[in-house]
Amino acid sequence: MTATIAVGSDHAGISLRRRVVEHVRQRGHAIALEAGPQDGERSDYPDQAAAVGQAVASGRAQLGVLICGTGIGISIAANKIPGVRAALVHDPVTATLATEHNNANVLCLGARLLAEPYALTLVDAWLDASFVARHQHRLDKLHALEEAD
Repeated sequence: MTATIAVGSDHAGISLRRRVVEHVRQRGHAIALEAGPQDGERSDYPDQAAAVGQAVASGRAQLGVLICGTGIGISIAANKIPGVRAALVHDPVTATLATEHNNANVLCLGARLLAEPYALTLVDAWLDASFVARHQHRLDKLHALEEAD
């Protein structure tokens, strides 16, 4: 399956963001958005999380990848956007399960914690997995949490 993907990072993830964009394009996916600073610029991760999260939530992108130093802050920020299911992953198992069990539509990575080639294996594991429908009732409960006042 090919997808339209939004990719964003803060200043800690510039290099990895560029590699992810290149990598997903090589896999045949389209880039809907590349959000983040250029070399030498600083950026706050909530800004990039908002840009990518809103692209996914609105349907402009089917999926998103977000990167900051640890992946923690950017995943917290992305999950504030209704419709976003952002998962911070550190290995191929969690990347695969993020799709299979949670249908995560945003993958979060820590640029300071992962070597670039390894991070790309996580992107591949996430993209290659398929959602297992028996988990849909849990996603329905997540959606209900978003709708609650």
